Amino acid sequence: MSYQALYRVWRPKNFGDVVGQTHITRTLQNAIVQQKFSHAYLFTGPRGTGKTSAAKIFAKTINCEHAPVKEPCNECAACLGIQDGSISDVIEIDAASNTSVDDIREIRDNVKYASSVVPYKVYIIDEVHMISVNAFNALLKTLEEPPKHVVFILATTEPHKIPLTIISRCQRFDFKPISNQAIVDRMQTIVDAEEVSVSKEALDAVALAAEGGMRDALSILDQAISYSENSVELEDVLAVTGGVSQRILTDIVSAMNQKDVQSTLKMLDQLIQNGKDPGRFVYDIIYFLRDLLLYKSAPDLDGILERAMIDEDFRKLSEEVSEKWIQQAIMQLNQCQQEMKWSNNPKVFIEIAMITITNRHQDAGDTSDTASPEAVIQLTQKLAQLEKEITNLKQAPPQQQVASQPERKRIQPSKSKNSYKIPFERIRNVLKEAQKPALKEVHSHWANFLSKLKATSAPAHAVVQDSKPVAASDTALVVAFKYEIHCSLFLDNRELVESVLTSVLNKTLTIIPIPNNDWQELRTEYVKSQEPSNPDGQGAADPVVDEARKLFGDDLIEIHE
Repeated sequence: MSYQALYRVWRPKNFGDVVGQTHITRTLQNAIVQQKFSHAYLFTGPRGTGKTSAAKIFAKTINCEHAPVKEPCNECAACLGIQDGSISDVIEIDAASNTSVDDIREIRDNVKYASSVVPYKVYIIDEVHMISVNAFNALLKTLEEPPKHVVFILATTEPHKIPLTIISRCQRFDFKPISNQAIVDRMQTIVDAEEVSVSKEALDAVALAAEGGMRDALSILDQAISYSENSVELEDVLAVTGGVSQRILTDIVSAMNQKDVQSTLKMLDQLIQNGKDPGRFVYDIIYFLRDLLLYKSAPDLDGILERAMIDEDFRKLSEEVSEKWIQQAIMQLNQCQQEMKWSNNPKVFIEIAMITITNRHQDAGDTSDTASPEAVIQLTQKLAQLEKEITNLKQAPPQQQVASQPERKRIQPSKSKNSYKIPFERIRNVLKEAQKPALKEVHSHWANFLSKLKATSAPAHAVVQDSKPVAASDTALVVAFKYEIHCSLFLDNRELVESVLTSVLNKTLTIIPIPNNDWQELRTEYVKSQEPSNPDGQGAADPVVDEARKLFGDDLIEIHE
């Protein structure tokens, strides 16, 4: 078979061909020229970013007949022999298939022998994290103090699996994912040399699909060239990678933003029916939304966009959608992406995510017509005040109404036993069973109760907000309200208020309302009734005070000699 894959034909042969890793290649070149290179290196980074290629170039450069040089000549016997693998002094080992202690011991035994052809023996151990713990231990001493003619280069995609004792004995270089633009520039050089016609949009799509790996990019490009007829276009790359065109992404995002669930689901179904990969679709739309958000935030920084091409439709869409909507959509799709990993039917999760995005936007748009809780509370308070005034007018005798009209401002609201009949006997029974800890417990949860009540019913909260719990037993709670009208209004909301209080306290209490003035009188009367009979007045104070403190707490007690 004469044909070779592009990534093999165009594998870097000198440091200048290693794309996107200048911070590493420059450091290595300077160390080689100054003859200050280390005995052990650790190359880490994602797949296809040049780790093994850089290791072989390093081996050629230090063994080149023209050394010390910054680049191998690729013409001398040493460079050519290392390049084609015929020189036994440069050994490439796949750690995935050589993980045992015996394999490492063989290396350890051979390093003491001098190199036969070139000045330096170079051991390149790929995927070194696959070596067993015992094998790492066998390598430690050799890695720390190898002979002067030996260099170790360890390469891995998972450095966190390598023992720290190994890492500390190496110079570490982290290969980073290659930028899309760097991948495109390198591919352009290759297709020009190969005399293949590839559109700019197709190269951009290949770079995006490669996710920072040069080897993956060349593999996808190779596949797209084989798929296409004469020249490689965007559609060819999308067909090979399972990606989605920007036009379709624009239409789907626009439909979701316009609350058109039917069109959104229809377009998604058509994509899946055409064989598009669901995971790839979510990946593409997340990146498209990311670019849309960046463009809205900083239109002048179009160079940082990775997925989107700035055309007229893209600009129009950026004006239609809000930044908050984009952020919520990205978060929802990201959650969908995580859930899809564990599902046999990913399409269901995508449909749910898209419906959620559309409906959430719709719900957010419908809240503008609702009244604010503050407005409801104010209206409720005004209503209570009006009802109070009407009740007072109805309760006053006719003669008093006529006689007092010139001095209406000085009329005091009269107590009525018709609007709210105070259950004095029930309250006295509660006082007999009341305990200070029970009242303290209610006080500690009262603020939380009011907050929850406000969220449940603003009118009920408006009635209760100025009240205060004053006595509590295991089954009942006496609450003092500011005015008698509030007691009557409370009775209309009793069931709701008591259910909210039960949810906060985790126990059921019957609330007994009483106007504050009546409560003060009843409290004084009850305290006096608890005083023991003592004609001499000796020793009577302490039991009364103790009983009062037990019932009402120190904050409600005033002691007079």
